[in-house]
Order: sequence, then structure tokens, then C-alpha cells
Amino acid sequence: QVQLVESGGGYVQTGGSLGLACFASGRALSEYPIGWFRRPPGKKREFVSAISKSGMTTVYADSVKGRFIISRNNANNTAYLQMNDLRSEDTAVYYCAASGVHIPEWESEYGYHWWGQGTQVTVSS
Repeated sequence: QVQLVESGGGYVQTGGSLGLACFASGRALSEYPIGWFRRPPGKKREFVSAISKSGMTTVYADSVKGRFIISRNNANNTAYLQMNDLRSEDTAVYYCAASGVHIPEWESEYGYHWWGQGTQVTVSS
């Protein structure tokens, strides 16, 4: 099965940018649709963005549309989440996840079967 490791989290000021990476090992990233989710402090985990195996289809939560960009490089076994114009409400632990289904329920965490350990993103004013 695939193992996922996120990196790139940290502290950033409001309006700043941060890039996250999700590296896959054990199996080729190209086998899996990838989703990004986040868990804000004291809240449930929520959908952020997702990308199909080929990268041709991308999906975004309304709260991040126009600010975040999801991408993937299957040759490098890495998926990315570029986060721009960050706001305090973007503060959360960010997780990448892989789905064992060709076309998952993109926005549901139940559509994903393997998860990374998460990386903290803190946006301060």
C-alpha cells in the first residue's frame, strides 16, 4: 500500500503564501487520486482540494477557490498544494490522502483510504 508524508507546513503572516508537498512511497503516486484536507483547531476535518490521477481534474472547496492550487508530479511521486493569500481561518493541520477508487467522492474523507500524518499551518496577523 502507499505511504504518504506531508511537508512544507509552518508559520506565515496573513496574506502570505506557503507550499505543501505530499510524497508517496511504497506504490506509485500515479495510481491514486489525491485529496488535501485540513482540521482547524477545535473543528472537524474538512475538504480542501483534490486532483485526479492524471491531473486533468481538480476540485476545490469554495473557501479556497482562487487562492489555492493543487498539482501533482507523478514522475516525482509528489502532490502539491500551493496556498496563496492565506487567512487566519486557514490555520489547521493539513493532510494529504490517497483514494483507492478511480473517481472518488472528492469532498468526502470516506472516499480516501490512505492518509499522511499531517503538517501544521499557522497563519498569524
